[in-house]
Amino acid sequence: MRRNRSSLTSDLGFLAFLVLIFACIVYIAGSPDNYVQNIIILNVSFILALVTYFTTVTAGLTLNLAFVFGYGFFVVYQTVSQGASIGVETYFWLIMTPLLTVVLWVFTTSTRELQAENERLLKRTSNLAAVDENTDLRNSISFQKDASLFTGISVRYKIPLTLLVVKVKYWNEIRRLIPEEQLSEAIYDVSQLSQSSIRTNDALYLLDKEDATWGLLLFTDREGAKIVIERIKQRLQDLNDSEFSGKYKVTLGLKIGAVEYAADTIENPLDFIVQAKKELEYDV
Repeated sequence: MRRNRSSLTSDLGFLAFLVLIFACIVYIAGSPDNYVQNIIILNVSFILALVTYFTTVTAGLTLNLAFVFGYGFFVVYQTVSQGASIGVETYFWLIMTPLLTVVLWVFTTSTRELQAENERLLKRTSNLAAVDENTDLRNSISFQKDASLFTGISVRYKIPLTLLVVKVKYWNEIRRLIPEEQLSEAIYDVSQLSQSSIRTNDALYLLDKEDATWGLLLFTDREGAKIVIERIKQRLQDLNDSEFSGKYKVTLGLKIGAVEYAADTIENPLDFIVQAKKELEYDV
């Protein structure tokens, strides 16, 4: 309902702006004796409306107030010095200029509300999605659901379960050094590297795309996880020395933390991630 109301207001604001512009054209065409003066005032009206579009209605109305005083002073000067009479054209521009500003402000405000609503919907859709569209990896929402199943299997069949949290070193600094397209490629490459380093019955998740963080659920103990960690780091080193050396301006490095599941110390999937992330502090 709110979106429809904003859309209707935006449409009405735009239509009103067109109607006012048409009224100005008709008025200028009907006053050939003051053609130059009316064109100048019309341009000033447009400038004031544009200032409102890029700033605020307060700034626009303040400038309109200054215009009204300036134009009123000009009319009084003409009346006193030249004996000119105060005609309908004086009132026309005194009314039309603020109206153009207000109508454009209504259109701008409604349009910005629609843009903000669109961004909120895109963000909500992204959060609800279970699979990342670029890497085809399941995200943190899927991890929440799958972790309960994995831990249940671990407890029931007494199979060790270890969570690896993988994070790209100095990611915030890297974001400032390479373009957005290469950031997506780097996330994709590390995802492929991690996926190829684990068995088919293990699971890989992209926990946080913005922070370049992955989670790997492995049916193994800490010793087995160390082998996987060494394998991932060695493959990344090989790629840094070959394919990645000409692809990225920086050398990619990984921090990996591992924690083995224990039902008495890990309360839920989120706690599982938190404890694994704490282990990242020891991987320097």
